[in-house]
Formats: sequence, C-alpha cells, structure tokens
Amino acid sequence: MSKKVFSTITAAALAISAFGVQVGTTEAAEGDFNLTIMHTNDTHANLDKEAKDKDGKEYTAATIAKRVTLVNQIRSEKPNNLLLDAGDVFSGTLYFNEFKGQADLAFMNLMQYDAMTFGNHEFDVPNNENGHELLSEFVKKAEFPFVATNVDFSADPSMKSLETNEYTATAENGQVYNGIIKEIDGEEVGIFGLTTEETATISSAQDVKFSNYIVAAEEAVTYFESKGINKIVALTHIGLDDNAAIDNDMKLAESVPEIDVIVGGHTHTKVTEAKKINNTLIVQADQYNNFLGQLDVTFDKEGVISDFEGKLHDVMLAEENAEAAKMLKPYQDVIQELKLKPVGSIAEVPLNGGRNEGGVRQSETNLGNLITDGMLAAAQKIDPETTIAMQNGGGIRASIDQGEITYGEVLKTMPFGNSLAIMELSGADIKKALEQSVNRYPAESGGFLHVSGLFFNFDGKAPAGERILSVYAEEGEELVEISDKKLYKIATNTFTAKGGDDYTMFKEAYEDGRVTEPGVIDFEMFIDYMNSLNEVAPEEEGRITQVRLSGANRYETAVAISKEGWESSDVVVIARGDEFADALTSTPLAYQQEAPILLTKTNVLSTEVKNEIKRLGAEKAIILGGESAISAKVAQEIKGNLAGLQTIERIGGKDRYETSTKLAARLGGNATSAIVVSGLNYPDALSASSYAAINEFPILLTRMDRIPAYTQSILDDFSETLIIGGTQAVSKQVQKQLPNADRISGSDRYETSFEVANELFVDAGFGFAASGLGYADALTGSNLAANYQSPMLLVKPNSVNANIDLIASQYWTVFTAGGTSAVSPKVVKELHQ
Repeated sequence: MSKKVFSTITAAALAISAFGVQVGTTEAAEGDFNLTIMHTNDTHANLDKEAKDKDGKEYTAATIAKRVTLVNQIRSEKPNNLLLDAGDVFSGTLYFNEFKGQADLAFMNLMQYDAMTFGNHEFDVPNNENGHELLSEFVKKAEFPFVATNVDFSADPSMKSLETNEYTATAENGQVYNGIIKEIDGEEVGIFGLTTEETATISSAQDVKFSNYIVAAEEAVTYFESKGINKIVALTHIGLDDNAAIDNDMKLAESVPEIDVIVGGHTHTKVTEAKKINNTLIVQADQYNNFLGQLDVTFDKEGVISDFEGKLHDVMLAEENAEAAKMLKPYQDVIQELKLKPVGSIAEVPLNGGRNEGGVRQSETNLGNLITDGMLAAAQKIDPETTIAMQNGGGIRASIDQGEITYGEVLKTMPFGNSLAIMELSGADIKKALEQSVNRYPAESGGFLHVSGLFFNFDGKAPAGERILSVYAEEGEELVEISDKKLYKIATNTFTAKGGDDYTMFKEAYEDGRVTEPGVIDFEMFIDYMNSLNEVAPEEEGRITQVRLSGANRYETAVAISKEGWESSDVVVIARGDEFADALTSTPLAYQQEAPILLTKTNVLSTEVKNEIKRLGAEKAIILGGESAISAKVAQEIKGNLAGLQTIERIGGKDRYETSTKLAARLGGNATSAIVVSGLNYPDALSASSYAAINEFPILLTRMDRIPAYTQSILDDFSETLIIGGTQAVSKQVQKQLPNADRISGSDRYETSFEVANELFVDAGFGFAASGLGYADALTGSNLAANYQSPMLLVKPNSVNANIDLIASQYWTVFTAGGTSAVSPKVVKELHQ
C-alpha cells in the first residue's frame, strides 16, 4: 500500500457555524478535486427538541426539519458532496419506542443520504428466533446503502439476505456492503464502514460477529487502491478516543494512514477542531442531532489532501424546512399524546437519571435505587428467594421531574424495553461484578451498577480490580457481609445477564443455565412498583459508597469533601491551606453555620474553589485570619463568586492564639466547656475537632509550657476544659492552670485519635480517616465527620495503628480524606477488613 503525505496544509480550525452555512473561499488549482462531506452520528431518534423562543415561551422545535434545511443549503453551494451517517440512529427517545426507527428513516430518505454504518445501538432489539428483524426492516426500507466492513450477519436469520460481502460501484438501496465506490464529478471515492467490536458485549448482538477493525480497514484500503481509487473515507462507529485496547479512530488513523478521512461516531464527541493524525482527518458531530458536520476537502491530482476546512452547524439556529416539518407533524401528534398520558404516580422529589458527576454512570442516585427496588419486588413475586437487584447505569437514559409522572418520561428514561432476568451467582462472582462496575471510576461507565438489597464500599483511587472494600447483603433486618462461596439470586435485565458491558461472570452464569427469563419488561416493572408505593420519594441511602474524598491537592480535596457533604450552603468558611492553625479552630463555627470549609492560598484563589462557591450558592463567606493569611485580593475574588448579597466576614487576630479566642467568641452559645490543644503541634487535636463541633465547644490553642495571654483572657468563661494530646503537646503545668482540666491522650497522635474515638464516640456508625503527617486533608474532613457524628482517625500513609484498625472494624464505613500519597489504598482496605 502506498503512503500518502500532505503536500501542503492550510488547516483552518474547525468552527461552529452560528448562522447557517459558511462557505469556504479556497479555490481549487488545476487538477484538484473539491469534496464536501456532510455528516451525522449518534442522533438516537432525536427528531425534535423542547426549546424556548426569544420571549421565553416554550415550544417544540422540529430539529429534523432544521437539519433538512442545512443539508439543502450546503448542497446548493457545494455540488460535489456526500451525506453520511456514522450510526446509532436507534434508541433513546419515544420516537424510537413508538416507530422503531422508521420515523428517522423517512427523513434520512428525504435528505438522500449516501451511506450509513451501524452503531452498537442498532443491535439493541433482537428477536430471539428471527435475529435482528427490526434492523432488517430499517435496512430494507432505506433509500441508500449500508457499509459494514467488519460485521458478519451470516448467522442472523433476518439480516443475512441483505449482506453482500462485496465492494461495489453499483450499490443498491437497502443492501449491506463491505464498501462502496461513489463517482462524483468524474472522481471516485471509496467508502467503507466499521462498527466497534464492543458491540458484542455492550449491545444485544446475538449471532452477529464483529472482526478486528484494523484488519478490516487494511482490506478495504487494499481493495480501493487496487482499483486506482486514491480518495478513501472510513465511516466508523468506534469512538474518537474510546478504549484503545479495543478500537478507536485515533488508533485507526495511526495504523492505516492511507485513509484520508474518518467520519466517526460512538463517543458523542463534539470535535471543534479537525483532528489530524498522520495523513488522516477525523471528524465527529456531537450527538442527538445537535449539529450537522461539514468537512470541505481539496484533493490534488495524486489524491493527496492539500487543503481542508471543517464546520459544525448548530441545527437549532437553522430554519425549519416546511416539507419536513409537515412530514413530522403526524409523528409528533402521536408522541405528544403518549408523552402526556400519566402512569398513575407522582414523584414527590426529582428523580436523578442524569449523566456526568453525580449521575447514573458514576454514582448511586435516587432513581437508580427506585428502579432496582422495583426490579427486586417484581422478581420476588416470581422467585421469593431473589434478594438482590442490579441495573446498569447505561440503561437509565433520563431524569424524571418532580410531579405527575407520564409514560413519556418513563419510556424516555427506560427506552430499551429490556426484560427481567434472575441469575444465581456466588458471593465471589458478585464481588467480581462490583469490581467491574467501578473499574473506570471516576470516568462514567454505562456498566456502573445500581443495586437493591446490597450495600458496598469502594476506593475510587485504588488500582482497578482492587477497589471493592466490603459488600453487605440484606438478610431480613440484618446487613450481613457476603460470603464468597454462598449462592445468591439476583434480578437484573437480560442485556446485563447475557454479559453486556463485559460482565463475563454473568455471561458464564447465563451459559451455564443459571439464569431464568420470566419475560417481564423493565418499564412495566417500574410503573407497577411506583403505583404500589404510598409516595414516590426515593433517597440516596449509602448503598454505594465511594469512601475516598480527595483531589489533586489539599485545595481540591476540600472541594471534594464539600461536594460530598453539602448540596448547597448559604455560608462557606475559607481558610488558608498551608498554615492552618486558624482553620483548625474553625470547625465548631463551620458546623454551627452548616457550612463547608474550603482552603485557599494567600494570594491565589483556585478555579476549583471558585466553582465550588458558585455550586453551593453561598451568599456569605467567613474568612479566617488577617490579610497576611488571606489577602484582600483573594477576599475580593471570593466575594465576586458569592450569590445574593455577597457578604464577607473576616475573623482573625494578631496570631493563631488570638484568632482561636475570636472564633470562640463568634461561636457564642452557652458552652461551659472548651477543648484545649497545642497551637504548635496539633495533629492530636484533629481527632477531637468533630467532637468539639457536635457539642459547639470552642477549640482554644495554647503553647506547650505556658498559656498565651489571649487564651488566658477567655478561660474564665469556661468551667471545664478537655486537653487533647500528651504532656509533650500540653504540659502538666499548663493543665494545672486550666479550669477543671481533663485529658485524653495516647502514646502518639495515632493512639490519641483512637482514645478520642473510643471514649467520645461510643455509638458512632461511621469513621473518618486521614493522614496524621500531612493533615490539611484531615482538617476539612473533620467538619464532614461532625455531620456524620463521627471521629477522625489518624493513620500513617502506609500503615494502620493496631487499635485504629480494631475500632475501624466496628464502623459501617470509614471515609478517607486525602489522596493515595496521604493514605494508600492498602491502608484504606485494611480499615474496611
């Protein structure tokens, strides 16, 4: 195979077209050939979209009709053109549930697509006896061909007759080819198609086979070049930068540089600049019919790209094509009627089925809990021995608003029509499945499992495959740690039970005959269960607990702790992160104000902290320390990121001792007791800060051998004091000068934290752990520990004190503040064993 190189590159940045079509001005030299490729991907049956007009009035925009306008405009300006789709037309909205792809196809035929490749979701709906019957109906009625170079339909009863296994220049509509040759203005362009090999595990491919994409691409290139074709387009559904161990466009471009253009899909990537890898251009147009992609390419007479320009046209900004809008209306009427039909239940709270941070592909949500509870209830009616349910996050496609629930909302949330399966698995297999569930965390994964009847803890920073810390199953009113050898019956959906999302342990159970399929449909179970409840108000219950609260540094760790404990807060406490004695004494005030503690540098407020202040919606910030601790500049930045009245309160003294007394005065209340700790070497004190906060006891600082004047001045306000730490932290001489002083201490800081937990937190259900060496993480974590009525346990980065290990075993969960350099995964695991 020959290797092409770019003779000259004038690679304009890929721009987003805001107002219709922008036409390039590059003129072709003699012998050059200009080609325009229009492209779509991952449209997922999105034919219209809820929107607001300039006056804020809501309406339904016919986005498919807007796409028709854009295609017509581009064709009028660019006669040498192709219109290609990179797959995943199926699944995702009520349009697909009702019309099974035929509504989408009507408009693709209207726009005269030139070719399409298959996405993994095209294989979501098989018929066990007849193969992919629904897909075959879609293909047969298409007025364009399909390209599928690495897909083998020979064992599929419905699709095998449509597969030609050919490369052809005379492609017929409604047929599947390895590749096609399009003649455009006397020039020949070769087009072939690739579908991700992951389809075998992430969809319901059944007997359809998927071969290696590199081998298939090389075969296609060899064929085209043997016919003298030097302009080659790969139409792919393998993802721009998806798992390179399986397949992606970037690796394809590196491995097969003879490809001129890759028109991609699968990762839903909004490519705002044309990707160029070696000799290959890669484009992708986001998702859900949000954009129409346009790539203008100039080939020289040798078939080498000499110039290109890319655009993404915002579909919403185009006018609706009148003919297409009229075509859509009958479909819309049916969908609108379906959307409005109530299921009989009212959501008392919003049901979270969203994506991104805190969504169904990364964490427990109340909707995931509700769905799995319904699945378990349905399974127990069939087999009362079923005790656990699992639902893949990728099967939950949308949130449900508070209020009356309609069929439209339910079907949008659960669009695949998966049926119930009941598996029998060992405890060891359950642990393997949960490792699979969290192996990509914090990245989103469609295989993330929501659970019912099961509770588990994991460390999201531990190596993949070593993240699960403890797993408990409900047995009556008890939570019992699962046994590796014990067998459990588990409800799930058939997609997951057959090994979808790479759950090989489920697939083995299915192949061993340890799975039954009662045939109940997922959304029907969901609706029946909601209608059986007195109220639909599910909560997050700690079924899935990611125990490590950390960021890249102490500032981001404080943000992570804030996100864990506070959905919102009117007040935020800000302390200096590198000299934090002042901040140590602020925990009781932060707890009283129901506020998180965030850290900043003296002269720099990080973007992460700014964003967290905005997320919290805080209107007031309490800044600890004077301007030498947190500068006026940073204070002003903090104020600028507050909401509402933007109030700043600064509490600070001439030194840490005066600051602690001012915090005590600001705390107010009627406390007659105070916690006293060393102001110079104070990790011991961290273990008591949550206790002080819970009881609204101020934390006062002292020197080891004498009481500073500022601290002395406030001691008369207290009848009792509690010293935390040994005599090397606070001497016996100082103890005698304190009012009715008692002491809790151990032989070192770790033993001291054990003694505090053992004496002051007798009934705690949770623990918090942090490094006793670098304790900024522990500082902000102690505030969250107070919310959990829990102690702060101090550990070394790579080892656990024996007594700490013992008391940690009594807690349901031990949260860890700080990254792996502060507390290693080994230590976190020990704390849960």
